[in-house]
Amino acid sequence: MKGRTHHPALWAAFPVLLLLLAGCGSETALPALPPDAVILAFGDSLTQGTGVKPQGSYPSVLEALTGRQVINAGKRGEESDAGLSRLPGVLTQVQPDMVILGHGGNDILRRRDLDRTEDNLREMVELVRERGASAVLLGIPNLGFFLGTHPMYERLSESLEVPLEDSALSDILGDGDLKSDPLHPNAAGYRELAEAVHRLLVKAGAL
Repeated sequence: MKGRTHHPALWAAFPVLLLLLAGCGSETALPALPPDAVILAFGDSLTQGTGVKPQGSYPSVLEALTGRQVINAGKRGEESDAGLSRLPGVLTQVQPDMVILGHGGNDILRRRDLDRTEDNLREMVELVRERGASAVLLGIPNLGFFLGTHPMYERLSESLEVPLEDSALSDILGDGDLKSDPLHPNAAGYRELAEAVHRLLVKAGAL
């Protein structure tokens, strides 16, 4: 039996192919945050820190991890329609360098029209970028026995090229030791969320 013929051109292209494949799963790059940067955490009760004291919320912990000011603009019970209406005023007031958007959970919980929710989140990201800030998405779990991030966050991340933290909240809310109630983390859970966001910011080049 004859041995296989190896084509030099194919072998020469192989390292390039490996580099392309390696880049397929990479996170979208973010601008580096200067030491005096302001990060805005915008969302609902998961951002506000329901279930813990203010210093236990994920934005408070993230501030300590990043060494940057992190403004907590979470509002308990807010749906994405109201969030979209509130966001421009908050952006004007805070003038952030980066916005971490953790919204849509109440829409999912209350079974709102999630096509509209997705549109609202898209508009929020576009508003953030129009103001010259970078955006990061927090993936919110879908309803169901097996928690997993709702698919709309992955679609938004891909179409808008926005970094997405897509597993931390699902993992935290699936662990009874990390929850203060069925819908919210406890202090340990919020710390895990802050650490996951911090890792994402480092990976994306913001820190």
